[in-house]
Amino acid sequence: MSEAHPLRLRTLADTKVSRLRNVGEKREAALRSLALESAFDLLTYYPRRHIDRTKRVDLSDLTLGEEAAVFGEVTKVTARRMKNGRVMVEITVSDDSGSFKVVFFNQAWREKQLVKGVQALFFGKVTEYRSQRQMSNPVVDVIIGPLGDERDASRIGRVVPIYPASGKAGLTSWEIGGFIEESLRRAGPLFDPLPEEARRALELLDRTTSFWGIHLPDEYADIAPARRRLVFDEFLRLQLLLALRRRRLEESSAGIRHPIDLEDLDAAPGSLSDASSSLVRRFLSGHHFALTGAQRRVLGDIARDLASPLPMHRLLQGDVGSGKTIVALTALLASLDGGRQGALMAPTEVLAEQHLASLRKDLEALTKPDDAVLGGWRPLSIQLLTGRVRAKDRQAVLDGLVNGSIDLVVGTHALLTEDVRFRSLGVIVIDEQHRFGVEQRAALRDKGREHSEERADPDLLVMTATPIPRTAAMVIFGDLDRSVLDELPVGRLPITTSWPVDDREVADCWQRVRHEVAEGRRAYVICPLVEDSERVEATSAVEERTRLALGELRGLAVGLLHGQMKGSEKDEVMAQFRAGELDVLVATVVIEVGVDVPEASVIVIEDAWRFGLAQLHQLRGRVGRSTVQSYCFLLGTPPNEDGATRLQALVDSNDGFALAEIDLGIRGEGTLLGARQRGRSDLRLASLRDDEDLLIAAQRVAVAMVERNGLSDQPEIIDELRLFIDDEEADYLFKS
Repeated sequence: MSEAHPLRLRTLADTKVSRLRNVGEKREAALRSLALESAFDLLTYYPRRHIDRTKRVDLSDLTLGEEAAVFGEVTKVTARRMKNGRVMVEITVSDDSGSFKVVFFNQAWREKQLVKGVQALFFGKVTEYRSQRQMSNPVVDVIIGPLGDERDASRIGRVVPIYPASGKAGLTSWEIGGFIEESLRRAGPLFDPLPEEARRALELLDRTTSFWGIHLPDEYADIAPARRRLVFDEFLRLQLLLALRRRRLEESSAGIRHPIDLEDLDAAPGSLSDASSSLVRRFLSGHHFALTGAQRRVLGDIARDLASPLPMHRLLQGDVGSGKTIVALTALLASLDGGRQGALMAPTEVLAEQHLASLRKDLEALTKPDDAVLGGWRPLSIQLLTGRVRAKDRQAVLDGLVNGSIDLVVGTHALLTEDVRFRSLGVIVIDEQHRFGVEQRAALRDKGREHSEERADPDLLVMTATPIPRTAAMVIFGDLDRSVLDELPVGRLPITTSWPVDDREVADCWQRVRHEVAEGRRAYVICPLVEDSERVEATSAVEERTRLALGELRGLAVGLLHGQMKGSEKDEVMAQFRAGELDVLVATVVIEVGVDVPEASVIVIEDAWRFGLAQLHQLRGRVGRSTVQSYCFLLGTPPNEDGATRLQALVDSNDGFALAEIDLGIRGEGTLLGARQRGRSDLRLASLRDDEDLLIAAQRVAVAMVERNGLSDQPEIIDELRLFIDDEEADYLFKS
């Protein structure tokens, strides 16, 4: 596998595991089941922990509650089936100083692996059962097998990596480590894309030393600096891809300069404006509320983007109720001021229809010049395009977009279909960006050039009310500029959030609902399921609506809304709730995003522990949308510590960005990074919580490398990056 020149990752990726010693068809299949098909896969299959065998503990020195590595001989093995059907294997392990129990649950194969006479290292937490010390489901490395066969005596008494192994695959951590060690030795020196000068400045090891240090450390102190370098590599690859995407967008774009006057953004409610004023000025001067400082700051960012010849690519982050819609609407009106059209895309039909109603209400007083109508002025035309629009009405919308008689279109994925064309699309707003992929974002942007007479790239503003930690935003949306609305409108009160734990507190919750309704306000009750399920014990919306209407909320008008209802039924229920014909709406998470009923002042979330923290915060944001005090009640007893942590965090804070950081700690970055839609997983060691300094450093290095020459003189780096993206993305990024 080694070559005269330092080996590239590409060569390792092309080297199949079948070329390693002792890897026949059976082991090759086992490795494939763990997604280990090449030497590259093996080297980036990092240990989940390291055991320092130089600090091995005798059985007599075990301390309760601590993790320990214990070496001993199996002296007794028993297995039995418990009442729940699971198998429990119990092993007695002894050394010169004593003995202790090791218990495995649901791992029947341990009875054959750890027979009497086997000597092994057991790593786990020391607990106590019936006054005897024991370990449950520890990590096991067999050192001497049942026939006295010794597994590499040179590794005993050293720092040993423990790999995520699979009993089902028939592979032990020890075997995987052996394959990785062989791959390292045969690979020899590895190509390092980071110049020595940069490594010194950032205090980073070279790549070869780092792979050895993470997989085969001579001492425990070798691990941290090795990990630091490999984490930097992961971040650098990602930031290079994002920097290249930005560069290609700028090089290939045909932008639009929108006429926007920064002074118009200072227009306060009631300020002077007339028919000759811009739509932006007329809208802001006629609005009910003055802009917050954060809204003005963000609109300044957007105005500079709109006036630039380069198309805007901006992410607008704002907590629930922070006023993102007003900002987005101002950007759309700036497009109309320039004689162009605007589009707003939402992830659901319910949200799209609500946006339509809200826009028509907010813009009903605005007109624009049109020589084709009597008097020369007409109201703004705002239309809807979703899958539910009838064929005849849909064709009318399509015709209006092409001839320019429609100014703003609000839609769902239906806006992405081939037959949707514009006369001149100037600004696109995508709401709840996390529901759309990178490809969908690009498809709508491309419509501006390919499906518009002007053949220009529209400006793009993507919004999310799901707060994202800063480091995660740098990774997920690194190709977008970022603005944050971190200020609530004047008069908004923090939502009072409670977690009732006993019958009296739950009764108080329902009494609060009755009180709010008596005051002329409305309430939501959120359930995790639509109908009862035999497999899942969770409150269903259908059953709960009936129970509440006959019980705690008897006498109130209780409605039902869930995703399995027909579109027309949903519309009718929401209209009744908005009009006050329904006092309480029992619903599923169909109302999670965007539903805006200012009169709703209390929300009760059943089995709240079943929801993620970000989702709970979104649901809570359905209330607190007026100047009256609002309330959120979280019902249910979490079965685990994570669930309790989520609920307590929501009780303690109304700050979505603070909650996002907590959520990142609970869930890890895997769920967040799924939104990136890359081919290979390229954050295997890095932690967005713990490695922020390396992420920032990698971004700085990546930007400098791409700005210098777009990597055109570094084919080795381009070749490495191609490993982590699909062919279509590679063709786009490296076409020049």
